[in-house]
Amino acid sequence: MTIDDAPRDALRSSPRELLRWVATGAAVSRADLSRLSGLSPSTVSQRVEALINEGLLEETGAGRSRGGRRPRQLAVPTGGAVVGAIDLGAHHARVGTLDLSGRVVQARTLPVRIEDGPEEVLGGLLAEVSALVAVAPGPGREAAGRAVAAGTLRGIGIGIPGPVQHATGRIVSPSRMPGWNGFDVAAFCADRVEVPVLVDNDANLMALGAHRTAHSELDHAVYIKAGTGIGSGVISSGRLHRGAQGSAGDISHCRVVADPAPPCTCGNAGCLEAVASGAALVTALRDQGVPVSDLTGVIRLIDDGDRHATALARQAGRAIGEILSVVVNFFNPQVVAIGGRLADCEPLLASMRGTLYERCLPLATQTLLIERVATGQDVGITGAAHLVIDHVVASN
Repeated sequence: MTIDDAPRDALRSSPRELLRWVATGAAVSRADLSRLSGLSPSTVSQRVEALINEGLLEETGAGRSRGGRRPRQLAVPTGGAVVGAIDLGAHHARVGTLDLSGRVVQARTLPVRIEDGPEEVLGGLLAEVSALVAVAPGPGREAAGRAVAAGTLRGIGIGIPGPVQHATGRIVSPSRMPGWNGFDVAAFCADRVEVPVLVDNDANLMALGAHRTAHSELDHAVYIKAGTGIGSGVISSGRLHRGAQGSAGDISHCRVVADPAPPCTCGNAGCLEAVASGAALVTALRDQGVPVSDLTGVIRLIDDGDRHATALARQAGRAIGEILSVVVNFFNPQVVAIGGRLADCEPLLASMRGTLYERCLPLATQTLLIERVATGQDVGITGAAHLVIDHVVASN
């Protein structure tokens, strides 16, 4: 084993990984977990018992014998504990509850006005989570429209569309969130709910959700969230990499255009967000006399083949590709995946992909996957839920 292999091997034998194997069906017994993790049967039994005592695993009966005593089968409880998740955007928020395997139980999208301030926005979203937890669909009862009391809320994960100091849950100098600078999200929520609340940047949680659901076998990945703004999350050695203060992966204010360049909300000019984000495309089209009010209108124009919108989308893709080419050459990931509302913009994606192949070293792109995030609108709340699940498992 090399030094680089050590963190990944430790991850493979962690309680969280044991839980994931059971949740995905890869393991149904302690013997399966011992085989997959390389841990001794006694160590696996000790960790499984701790997970059972915490309510994260349960025994569901005896399995098939392979000679000797029939093994006790393991499963993730489906009708008990849940975690709450909030994926906050500038204009909408996705709110949901998920079970301890990370599967969505209930979810809904709500309109928000980020400029209304943190107390009003977060207070309303916490109330929505509480409403989802209070009454949840019972197994097999959805069609009848009946409901049963939900299980215990184990924690809430929140994704914020701005820089977050992960260790404290405090927002630091967000460019598109007036009134949110310095706000302590974790402390605000702790006064209103009696469970752990974990806060992170929305791009980080998209990366965590996408990696766990689509690329969990890969060690190194970069996920880009391209919507009204632009951000990215980094997976290194199978783990979410935040850096020293939590700003790792923030590509939005990397400079891509020399003077004269469009001003950015951060106070500089020529930043990636100022030329390639959804908000930048709206502004550029308006400057060209094209009547468009929001990103939805931009995407509609691109789908209709509007030459102005299509040309701007291709320029945006090249700008994103230029920044990512530096990231790929430096970090050498196995996959680069783009999510967010601009991910379905084919001219942007094609231009980004072409720029990466043009600007990156052949060795860096030899086996590189370049694709869309395939997990849909719930990828953010899935990442938020896994943030909480990891915290609960680690606290045992």
